Amino acid sequence: MIKKNTLATKRTLIALSLATLLAACGDNDNDFSNVEQPAPTPPTTPDPTPAPIPAFSPDGSLSADITWTTYGVPHVRADNLESMAYGVGYAFARDNLCVLADQILKYNSERAKYYGPDLNPGSGDSEHLINDFGFLTLGIRELAEENLPRLSANSRAMFQGYTAGYNRYLNETPIEDQDQSCAGQPWVTEIDSVDLLTYSLGVALLPGAANFLGPMFIAAPEGESYLPTPAASTSEIAASVNIAPTVALPERNPQEMGSNGWGLGSDKTTNGKGMVLGNPHFPHTGNLRFWNFHAQVPGHLNVTGGSLMGLPGAVNIGFNENVAWTHTFSTAEHFVVYQLTLDENDESGLTHVVDGNRRTIYEKPLQIDVAVGGGQTIKLNKTAYYTNYGPMIEVPGNFDWTGNNAFAIKDANLPNFDIVDHWLAMNMATSMDEFKQAFKDYDGVIFNNTMAASADGQVFYIDDSTVPNLTETAIEQLTTNPLLIQTKAAAGFTVLPGNISQFDFEGPVPYEEAPKYEGTDSVQNSNDSYWLTNLDSPIVVSNPLFGNVNNQQSLRSRMGQQFIENEAGSDGTFTPEEVEGLLLNNRSYLAENILPSLLSICAEQGDTPVDVDGTSVDVSQACAALEDWDGTMNLASTGAHVFREFAFQFNQAPQWETPFSLDAPVSTPSGLVKNEVTLQHLARATQVIEQAGVAFDAPLGEVQFVERSLPNGAPSGIKLPWAGAHNIEGGFNVFDVIRNRNGTLLPRHTYDPVNSTTIMSAEAEGYHINYGTSWAMVINFTDNGPKGRGILTYSQSRKYGSEHFLDQTELYSEQPTLRDIFFTEEEIEANKIEQLTLSSD
Repeated sequence: MIKKNTLATKRTLIALSLATLLAACGDNDNDFSNVEQPAPTPPTTPDPTPAPIPAFSPDGSLSADITWTTYGVPHVRADNLESMAYGVGYAFARDNLCVLADQILKYNSERAKYYGPDLNPGSGDSEHLINDFGFLTLGIRELAEENLPRLSANSRAMFQGYTAGYNRYLNETPIEDQDQSCAGQPWVTEIDSVDLLTYSLGVALLPGAANFLGPMFIAAPEGESYLPTPAASTSEIAASVNIAPTVALPERNPQEMGSNGWGLGSDKTTNGKGMVLGNPHFPHTGNLRFWNFHAQVPGHLNVTGGSLMGLPGAVNIGFNENVAWTHTFSTAEHFVVYQLTLDENDESGLTHVVDGNRRTIYEKPLQIDVAVGGGQTIKLNKTAYYTNYGPMIEVPGNFDWTGNNAFAIKDANLPNFDIVDHWLAMNMATSMDEFKQAFKDYDGVIFNNTMAASADGQVFYIDDSTVPNLTETAIEQLTTNPLLIQTKAAAGFTVLPGNISQFDFEGPVPYEEAPKYEGTDSVQNSNDSYWLTNLDSPIVVSNPLFGNVNNQQSLRSRMGQQFIENEAGSDGTFTPEEVEGLLLNNRSYLAENILPSLLSICAEQGDTPVDVDGTSVDVSQACAALEDWDGTMNLASTGAHVFREFAFQFNQAPQWETPFSLDAPVSTPSGLVKNEVTLQHLARATQVIEQAGVAFDAPLGEVQFVERSLPNGAPSGIKLPWAGAHNIEGGFNVFDVIRNRNGTLLPRHTYDPVNSTTIMSAEAEGYHINYGTSWAMVINFTDNGPKGRGILTYSQSRKYGSEHFLDQTELYSEQPTLRDIFFTEEEIEANKIEQLTLSSD
């Protein structure tokens, strides 16, 4: 507080100063010529708004310069987005023509037209009918046709340019020089922007409604048949079509999408700048292949990285001069199934009740062409049903359409027109603030967590995948109502009452309410929920659709957290070499936790057989192999497969000594209980290895391999040794064997496993890898700009015989490593292997 006498003194001094100044003025004869006048302040000119990136070619003529560097990576440079996408589309088609052609067929509902009604001909599985009627029910082609003119100029330019480049390659390349797995097929035709937008809208539904095509196919009111009916002129032929699908609840994460992602900030890196580890785990064949490219529109865009096919010129996972980012598959839910209360007064079953008001269940006629052999096709008609929520679904025994109840699905990604604009905004970000702005402006990151780091050492995490924006009423009931909680646990997805409007949602969760973290330390995700993105600052949001909190973490998540917390250099910070070493280390978290105890069990058991369902099993060879194992999943690691097979059995009924504790969420559960169950696990693992005919002391490089298919789908016979771990043993750099989930109809071979508890095959004599680490990268910002190393483990091209069909695969096979990513003009020129100016004139 100011004392009164002090205040009085100050006032007196001010008064005296003022009186002196007035006295100096005298009788106002002073003209103040001795006073220096201040220079006038010039008006401030606001910084000029940057010119927007040119979208379309101004004269309609497309031109792009494409320079390919080692390993077949194209660097595309053009003056506008349309021309840039033109070059990208051409280069992509050269490597992966057949994959996109197959997907255009799929999402345009034309598989049955060329392949007949069944995936397995004559079986009655009706898979192609389900696909075609399913995507017609979802209406993605209609949405594309209606909304293409309404898209942003940037999106339209990129769709238009990309399809022109794709068509250019298709039309000027002789059939004998194309990928022979589809070359010359009648469905390999030119595509347009509507085709590509239809594909984009279909991909957005992969984590949601696309898994309910079967339930949509058989949905019909009680007493009505769901079966398609032939057009009048083809009824006689159609009678021979056997339609007998098996429809069940969809699997959780049926595409098995996963990943690791880190963003390291100035507190965690040796040079005080940002660093990103990107490690998506995706299928190596089929519709979810990554492809590596570099896109430039000088003065506006300079980005490189990997993208899933069909994204017309934008990079999914990569970096520019200012920001690097990666994604992982989110645990969030993207749809809600609504249980409808039918109007008991409507015998047709086509009216339901919301807030006491009657709502109509609409019918929509659909028609597809179906090949029936001998070059003939027939037309089949079918009725689809819709509500205010979305399409009706039915799963016999679980979600039946009865006289009282029925079910509909509402997907937050149906439709999603933001995909291209959102990733393009990330690609063009000049700072972390601009990168965040992309998430405020768009909702196009359909099913991903995002981890990013900037040149100035900031890190950012967000799960801004497209999640239904539930009301407070819905959230409260979903988190407290035992019936809703139990239903979700049993079904694997959220089911809400459809008779009360307060359970409905409008649009996705806005940016402000999405789980996020920002700072200068670290962010990470390995496919657990957002909760422990940063151990020091756990995140919790109210909407339960984003995933669990306070829950046990996967072994892979625990390994990643251990790396960040405990595996930095001696100074407590990371260099890019250290991060790359952790990415490719091939350690096993489970082994580091329980192997000593397992070896103790082995020592106690000796050569005494273990009884497994009446069969005596000698575990001594397995134990001897484990004794010699080095604890990693590297090429020379003998006995690594023995521990993996034990891990598969252990996972059936884990025998943890210390249970999960919320006080130690990334180090518990832990320890191995030495009991009969654990001994049975070891014995059953032994049986698997014996049935497969694999030596217990074989090095992993002889047991785990990559083998490509010939264009006709037959095995090539060339087996490349493959190092890498698996989720089951708590690996970080993980690989897997997936037999059925390819997403395409392109021919390929697989090997059957010994049984349902393993991925080891007797026919293959080991593990035939076709999933896992795909586009891996470590990006480090320096005083001289970003420096990156990466690898596309299955190589750029799926075209058999291409020089880039196996080159990166062979590089990894020799010894897991990354390669340099070329970004500057000097690097590109020094490593150029081919150059082309592509012009539409």
